[in-house]
Amino acid sequence: MENQDILTKDIDETRQGEALEMAAKGGEGKKLYIESYGCQMNFSDSEIIASVLIDEGFETTKNLEEADVVFVNTCAIRDNAEQRVRGRLDIFRKAKKANPDMVIGVMGCMAERLKTKLLEEEKIVDIVVGPDSYRDLPNLVRVAETGQKAVNVLLSREETYADINPVRLGGNGVTAFISITRGCDNMCSFCVVPFTRGRERSRDPKTIVEEARQLFESGYREVTLLGQNVDSYLWGGGGLKKDILAKGDLTGTVNFAELLVMVAEVDPDLRVRFSTSHPKDMTDEVLHAMAKYENICSYIHLPVQSGNTRVLDIMNRGYSREWYLKRIEKIREIVPDCGISTDIITGFCTETEEEHQDTLTLMQLVKYDFAYMFKYSERPGTLAARKFEDDIPEEVKGRRLSEVIDIQMQNSLESNRKDLGKVHRVLVEGTSRKSEEKLQGRNPQNKVIVFPRENYKVGDYVNVFVDDCTSATLIGTAVK
Repeated sequence: MENQDILTKDIDETRQGEALEMAAKGGEGKKLYIESYGCQMNFSDSEIIASVLIDEGFETTKNLEEADVVFVNTCAIRDNAEQRVRGRLDIFRKAKKANPDMVIGVMGCMAERLKTKLLEEEKIVDIVVGPDSYRDLPNLVRVAETGQKAVNVLLSREETYADINPVRLGGNGVTAFISITRGCDNMCSFCVVPFTRGRERSRDPKTIVEEARQLFESGYREVTLLGQNVDSYLWGGGGLKKDILAKGDLTGTVNFAELLVMVAEVDPDLRVRFSTSHPKDMTDEVLHAMAKYENICSYIHLPVQSGNTRVLDIMNRGYSREWYLKRIEKIREIVPDCGISTDIITGFCTETEEEHQDTLTLMQLVKYDFAYMFKYSERPGTLAARKFEDDIPEEVKGRRLSEVIDIQMQNSLESNRKDLGKVHRVLVEGTSRKSEEKLQGRNPQNKVIVFPRENYKVGDYVNVFVDDCTSATLIGTAVK
């Protein structure tokens, strides 16, 4: 009988402990809704946010109306991005009117840029949290639930979230992002990122490789290594790099080329991509790693921003037109089949018509496979906003942008036509947006390829013979 009393006491204490643990998890049974805008890093951050709150007992939902906590992960790189977020907050305002207990938070770069000003401008916002404060979200939510405003926009020199296993939100189960660095030290004069994401720091390579391995074992077949400038990745220490994983003790330095190899060696069937590269930091060592490993995709996103050396100088990009073109030549030499894309800004401060023409001629020389093209948008707090006048009229910016787009459309079509009559290895990512009877995926050069479904499924590698194209898409048929 005495033993039975002891057993009963143990069970009661266990239940009591479980109840206390559930009480500590303030989100138990509550629904979390997240929207993400901007760069791939923001979408990756949203997966970290979900992981932090799911660990507190939250469940994610795709239905705004049933959410208890709503977060919008924001971008501040252009004014249009911020205006889009404000438009979404108007929608959230209506949802909160129907559910007054709903907690609404703004996070990410826009939150870091505006800080407490957001609370004044958008009365419905309860939480403002910057990119380095996501671990504090459970506390911030608890504060907001009491009716108070909650803010944490402290930037960190150490935070990389390396120990957090991201929850993959709404993905295809095949491709995933892995953050390898946070922040940026480049201080391009037009860019707000160093102010919203802080100083650059690199993540422990052991955790990166382990995350890639776990993803592969879970069925993922492609990872993209993310950073504001992946080429400046550097993890420090001393000793032999090849023993890092085996010993579990990091004593040497690991640069980006070496990290690429470590991730590529997880499995030959795991494709590896990376973004974004900075022209001044991309080394031949990275290119040789790409050439050596078939599963490191032959694709580089290499933002040029402008084709004119003077404009590049006042942009504080750290390279000239001639230097950039030599990098392109080296890429073509070491990785001949490499796909190359870029970013271009038109109408930067003081840009003349002749300097704009330099951008057009550079595009014609490089012949990018595709590009992200924008009009210059002054961002408060940047060096350009403090030092230069935004003196190019909007109609001139727009006309120059149209000329850039026209050339890129021609280059993209010309690039795709060169792939006609060839067989491409495609990783199937999903169903074509235009037809349920067709699948789509990308080749190593990051080009989208559409082909008949037949018996193939998402996650398969398929050889596709391409016999048609548009400027945006390759079209073909699977071959054995």
